[in-house]
Amino acid sequence: MPESVRQHYELYPYPDYPLFASVRRSDTYANNLDALWALFNGELPPPESRRILIAGCGSFAPYPFALANPATSIVALDLSRKSLNRARLHCLLHGISGVDFVPGDLCGPDLAPGPFGMIDAYGVLHHLADPGEGLRALAARLGEGGILRIMVYSHYARREEDSIRRALKLLKVREPEQVRRMVAKSGKESRLRGFFENSGEVASRSGLADALLHPQVTSYRIDAFLDLVAASGLIPLRFAHRGALPEPEREIARIRSLEQEKRAPGNFVLYLGRDTKGPCQREGVFRLNPCLAPALAPWRLGTLRIPGRLGHENAALDGAGRRFLRRFHNPVPAASLAPDELATAGSYADRLFLMRSRG
Repeated sequence: MPESVRQHYELYPYPDYPLFASVRRSDTYANNLDALWALFNGELPPPESRRILIAGCGSFAPYPFALANPATSIVALDLSRKSLNRARLHCLLHGISGVDFVPGDLCGPDLAPGPFGMIDAYGVLHHLADPGEGLRALAARLGEGGILRIMVYSHYARREEDSIRRALKLLKVREPEQVRRMVAKSGKESRLRGFFENSGEVASRSGLADALLHPQVTSYRIDAFLDLVAASGLIPLRFAHRGALPEPEREIARIRSLEQEKRAPGNFVLYLGRDTKGPCQREGVFRLNPCLAPALAPWRLGTLRIPGRLGHENAALDGAGRRFLRRFHNPVPAASLAPDELATAGSYADRLFLMRSRG
């Protein structure tokens, strides 16, 4: 990892959420290892796979991951000690313990050794000098049946940002305050002002620095991204950006079609796996994702809105939906469900609200 990248995050820890910013446990449901393992392996993870690595954890991610997995070993790895210190403080302020914070480069083979059942590298690889080396380093830490989530920048989603970033680099602009002064002096119709008026990323100092002043950025078209993935030896399991189709092959075809029109579905979010067994398709049992249990308490009234995490939006859960899901606090055999109930349970399992496993 270039020293310039480490220095960037020492200056601008990202994201810079307030230390008392909290999340509902129900909103962390897609970070739950049991639910993801069941989705892609059709069973619950064995004891040796109950380890999570957050590679390039930044200043916030350890908190929601620990909230979603209170009894799971979590290692938070980051190049920036300032980001790690802020992440540690955020956890402490919210009563979260048990996370191992490790400073260093994710390409270092001796740091955070595997195997891990799940690795998260969200918004990390595109900031490496050699993203392929980084992805192979993460793949080497992934155990059998393990799941790796990555997010990388899409070329067509980032065109305006990349163009502005290159211009600022040529002008030797290095500080957010310089950029803001340029925006203030720019014309109402300028591209720079237009970008600032339409982008939520630049609202904060660290967000602006990450979007426009980062020293190392790679953006991908889909085929170059797939080449990166293929070289890792891991298998694409499911895209998870907004609007993504559940089957990787169909989503790849959709993205290629969009790219022919110089469009993108947003940045690419993809789950990869090593020797995963595939979902449980027949019989088995359904269980409630444990992250949802507190939100489904009978005394909680009204509808429950939970954001979608696998490409689609979730319909709000009304009283009937909550009652249905509460039935799965304990394992329910698929064979005991009526056909319409089985279809509903399957739909909820596809959204990670329920976990379907072979036993």
